[in-house]
Amino acid sequence: MKRFVCSLLVCAVLLVVPGLSQDDGWISLFDGKTLNGWKVNENPQTFKIVDNMLVANGPRAHLFYDGEVANHHFTDFEWKADVMTTPGSNSGMYVHTEFQKEGWPEKGIEIQVNNSHTDWRRTASVYGKKDLREAPAKDNEWFTQHIIVKGNKITVKVNGKTVNEYTDTEGKLKGGTIAIQGHDPDSKVYYKNIMVRVGR
Repeated sequence: MKRFVCSLLVCAVLLVVPGLSQDDGWISLFDGKTLNGWKVNENPQTFKIVDNMLVANGPRAHLFYDGEVANHHFTDFEWKADVMTTPGSNSGMYVHTEFQKEGWPEKGIEIQVNNSHTDWRRTASVYGKKDLREAPAKDNEWFTQHIIVKGNKITVKVNGKTVNEYTDTEGKLKGGTIAIQGHDPDSKVYYKNIMVRVGR
């Protein structure tokens, strides 16, 4: 029984401590308490931590991973997060980007998080490259968005199902960090279980 309890405690620690790896290679990037390993631009107040969740709500801002995992520079990798949108909200998950002080990220590619915003490009769209008009998830319900980058191909899964695939022919996938978008003051999006897996 003691061994079983210890195993459960170890699993719990691996899920919440950023930089620690699980047996399957996934590494937590968010501890639910701080933004350690992350760097926000232009409007830091847009990102808050509430009840162990990251909340994106406020003026435009982007939260860039700036931590030790892969020295925050990813090429072939996967990242995923559990996400919940509220009605009319917009956000995004960027790949192969880099920190910039303000504005929409100029480098990399955005994977959309949007189930009902006025922008018609819905969740799992490879923004402006291969867009989806039908949302594969619903507001006020948790879903998992899982992004796989391998070579010049992006695969997007929602709740384990592949819903979008895109091949980059423009040379946008040059390596870089990841980022989460805070879109506007009327958008409120929750994130938890933010994880990365490198070189699979």
